[in-house]
Amino acid sequence: MRFAIVERNDERSRALKNELTSELEQRGHVESLNPEIVISIGGDGTMLQAFHTYLDQVEHITLVGIHTGHLGFYADWRPEEMKELIHHLDGKQFEAVEYPLLELKIDYADGSKNQLLALNECTIKSFNQTMVCDLSIRGDYFETFRGDGLCISTPSGSTAYNKALGGAIVHPALEAIQITEMASINNRVYRTIGSPMLLPKHHDVEIRPVNPIDFQLTYDHFASIVHQNVTAITCRVSNQKVKFARFRSFPFWKRVRESFLAEERT
Repeated sequence: MRFAIVERNDERSRALKNELTSELEQRGHVESLNPEIVISIGGDGTMLQAFHTYLDQVEHITLVGIHTGHLGFYADWRPEEMKELIHHLDGKQFEAVEYPLLELKIDYADGSKNQLLALNECTIKSFNQTMVCDLSIRGDYFETFRGDGLCISTPSGSTAYNKALGGAIVHPALEAIQITEMASINNRVYRTIGSPMLLPKHHDVEIRPVNPIDFQLTYDHFASIVHQNVTAITCRVSNQKVKFARFRSFPFWKRVRESFLAEERT
């Protein structure tokens, strides 16, 4: 088996990486730039880093996470369970589950284009003024949004910034994207839908500025990047998916309960 490890770059994560690399190599597995398995050691941010590091190989890799901090949505294993994980990896005893991704296409005034993929979400804001933009769904005008910005999330990313904005938690089995407003302006003159919207795979949303503005765009763990002279940003469910290794049952709603609710009653 070819493997790669991405770690959080703290002392504990580095030590685990060295130990895991040694154990796997002793069993005949090979550390590779073209891995079959990519192991993340850290938190959800480290998993996002691993995803983007191997994005050009996303169709050929399977991700697995060891968390060295708080329990995350993408990491199934604790450091003390590493021997058990190695046993499963050694025998390739796992099921690959697929999660949908967010695809963004950015059009610029000079005719150039850019395309991005996100595992969690993308946030779109105006750089120095209230964001005013027209939203079209499947090519039909829907509304003119005025406010701080918009968050477009995947189902697996719905528990992150989207949830903090009041968006719904969506099971990753659903191939959809969610649009959630940031501080929209609603009064007698200006109105928006005012609720998160869930769009299925065959729908897309085009975000087009009413006046020329520079967009401040953040996706996954990447810092805000200013995109100048943008004419439109189109968001949809990507045809590509990301695969995660599942070695044992760890239901999504159990992850939600453990992350956001009190411990289970006895």
